[in-house]
Amino acid sequence: MPPKRPKSATSSAGSKGKGKKIPSPTPPEKPDHPEDIFPMVLTSVTQELFGCCADEDVTGESPYKLLKKDDIIQDIKTRAAVSDFSPVKQIVLDYPEEEILLVYDRDFTYDQCFYLVLTPEAKDRLLNPPKPETPGVLENEVIKTPEPKEWISLGSELEIDEESVKETREKLWYKFSRVRRKFGAPACFTDRNTADAKDGYLECASYQDSRFSIKQMQRDCGTQAVPTLQSSSAQTQWKFQRNIFTQYKPRELSEEEAENILQDDSLRNFCNSVPHRVFQALQQEEIMNVFFDDLKALGTGAEAGDWSGKVSEGLMLYQAFTDQKYAKDKKISSISWHPTIYGVIAVALIEKKEERFSESTTSEVRPSLVIFYSFSDPSNPQLLLECPDDIFAFEFCPSDPNIIVGGCMNGQVVLWDISGHVTHLQGTQSSGKKASVNTDTFDLDDNKENKTPVVRYCAVSALESSHKARITDVQWLPPTFEVTRTGLPVENKHNISVQVVTCSPDCAIMFWDVRMPKLLSQSVSDKKQNVDQKTQMSSYSVPDTFKHLDRTWKPLFRVSLPRINTSGEYAPLKFNFEPYTCSGNKDRDTEEADENDDSSKIIPDYSQLRVPSAKTLTTLEDVNTKLYFGTEDGEIGYTDWKLGKDDSGRLHSAKPLSCIGIHHWLVNTVQRSPFLKDIILTTGGWNFAIWKEGIMDGPIILSPSSEQVCTVGCWSLSRPAVFFIGKDDGSIEVWNLLEKTSEPAQVHAHITNAKITSITPWIAAPKQHFLAVTDELGMVRVFEIPKTLYIPSRSEGLSVKKYFELEEERLKDYLKKEELWAKEKKEAEELKKKMDPDKPVKSLKETDDVNMKEHSDYLTLEESILKDMGLWTATADTQDT
Repeated sequence: MPPKRPKSATSSAGSKGKGKKIPSPTPPEKPDHPEDIFPMVLTSVTQELFGCCADEDVTGESPYKLLKKDDIIQDIKTRAAVSDFSPVKQIVLDYPEEEILLVYDRDFTYDQCFYLVLTPEAKDRLLNPPKPETPGVLENEVIKTPEPKEWISLGSELEIDEESVKETREKLWYKFSRVRRKFGAPACFTDRNTADAKDGYLECASYQDSRFSIKQMQRDCGTQAVPTLQSSSAQTQWKFQRNIFTQYKPRELSEEEAENILQDDSLRNFCNSVPHRVFQALQQEEIMNVFFDDLKALGTGAEAGDWSGKVSEGLMLYQAFTDQKYAKDKKISSISWHPTIYGVIAVALIEKKEERFSESTTSEVRPSLVIFYSFSDPSNPQLLLECPDDIFAFEFCPSDPNIIVGGCMNGQVVLWDISGHVTHLQGTQSSGKKASVNTDTFDLDDNKENKTPVVRYCAVSALESSHKARITDVQWLPPTFEVTRTGLPVENKHNISVQVVTCSPDCAIMFWDVRMPKLLSQSVSDKKQNVDQKTQMSSYSVPDTFKHLDRTWKPLFRVSLPRINTSGEYAPLKFNFEPYTCSGNKDRDTEEADENDDSSKIIPDYSQLRVPSAKTLTTLEDVNTKLYFGTEDGEIGYTDWKLGKDDSGRLHSAKPLSCIGIHHWLVNTVQRSPFLKDIILTTGGWNFAIWKEGIMDGPIILSPSSEQVCTVGCWSLSRPAVFFIGKDDGSIEVWNLLEKTSEPAQVHAHITNAKITSITPWIAAPKQHFLAVTDELGMVRVFEIPKTLYIPSRSEGLSVKKYFELEEERLKDYLKKEELWAKEKKEAEELKKKMDPDKPVKSLKETDDVNMKEHSDYLTLEESILKDMGLWTATADTQDT
């Protein structure tokens, strides 16, 4: 930017006289800018025409733009007076060169955003500024110390004099006299305790007078830089208080004493021996921090194995739950946060394999439980759910959080109703004390000393109609639709979740309905009984919510998973589905839910629900009936749950649309992104993969194989690009796809010393996010997620979506190239086969002769070797016998 020139007496506008202003054309030409430039304003249209858009084509670092003279003249002819260059038309026509320099003035030095250079000399001065001359230094020049200049007063001493404190009133004079009879009397001084005399020691402590208060609004005071005052004390007791003063003066050495000390040999030797050690210490301080607090950092490394959260730079331990009575020698299979109550978390416990085998020979039977913990009382469980067998998966109902469904080890489906204990769970959170609950009927072992309430299950499915293996995953259908016995999606008039989906390694996915079948007639007594079912409890304190399903519950229909290319069926472990095919349908369902918001606040009574007739329900065409599933062999499949009819009219399940073996074994996670519903995260074996629904050729992202097994994975609830991976060694990897794609952004080692079994995030508040982590030792650790992991970056969702689209295109290009390579290889083999001459076919006799010759040659070689070793005779004798 050219520097400002001093004001000139005459301006280009023809002003005469110094200080006299004459009006000039727009933009005003001020006398404070050079005569060889013209400040001007360029509209956005003109900037685009000449390619000089502000902060894009021209910036503060590169403000120059050369414009062709012909283009400016053509613009003046085309747009006439509308053109921004019309005020300088004559100057442009008279300009001698073909290119005129335009400069972008970002700082508005001359009150406009641009200015035009009017002369070639000014253009050359701006484009090629002269280099500053560096004065040469003579070799023999002696550098002289600058002499101090004489101090010139600028009036600052007056301000200091005004700020100084001066006495403005006369001093008070006090006269002290003594009684004349005491003049010349002998004095006797003794010690005494100030506590013995009444006025021996009087302390005048300052206090605030409540009668008036002066509020100081502003204070004018002077400050001066002084050394920092440091105070220290000794470990002595001031037993006797005395009024005493001390006066001292500095001790100074005489010239002779100072000379003797300087001539001392010991001082000289000390000064000669110390410097090299001082220099070494200074070098060490430059190399490493000698003041590093090792004690403070002790145990914070990854090798320390401290589970208290100090090893984690990002995840900080907030709470830990365990119970030595119920969780001893058990591992946690599933975990879930309570949807509505703050700080309440439920975990399912199962027996370890070795414990299960060892206890099979003993008579002691340990109960299977689901335990509820709370932040208010982490040492004691708040609620126990009794189970017929170990629970591998459970889920809260989205319509009523008091209803819980679970899948057992023996293949049965279980339902609980904890509505009678909500007050107890809420009471522990609000006041920190347990609510008074009659535990006489809830005692697990008929022991009144056990104060933890135990809830018995309301219903369990019929054993002969249940899964034939353990249930590994269970999910509720959303309240917006339900399915018929053929898997056809229809409208849900109740607008609450009434159906459950389960899967098991017995090669089946089952759909269950929790409503009572429609009855043709109902007696008055039954109606009266159903009205009171909300409040009445049976003699065993079990709610009658699902009494109609207990031990008679059968699945609505069963979906099998036949293999695509071979016989047999796939064994699913996890599944996931997204029923909405487009955003419009989902928005419509949301609007319907908002219209029925008043009714949704009322907790539904499942005992009053009946299965409607399928003929009266409307079929929904916009519901996606396809789902993803993971198998025992590490395969990820995509299938449709709707049943079709064969030629004989029997219902059967169609073969999966695709099934690809990506993981090495045991898929343990199939989870959709909470932000992009068509993106699925799967983990299993030594890697994880990210899939996009509709892409049947494979995952769009596949991680490299790691040294530790990936046991579980989950998406972040607040950041689309972040997800967590749990490992077999007790560590957690935090991946950020916008930061790194080949390795995790953070690795938190030694979160636990056992295998991580589940990870579940939860948003407690906008500024409080938690991550619950469980392991095989039956312990729950709740970590607080830092701000860097839950506050999304700007436009993170769009960036992640664009990244997935690029990965999708990359996968398609790779598949096309692979297909082309296979085609070229096949053509090369066919061409090679044509070019090679046909080999003559040997007859069977010729083949036998060749084989006999090779055998005789082998025997001859064996005989020669044995003779050289001296073993031929012994071998021959053995063979003869």
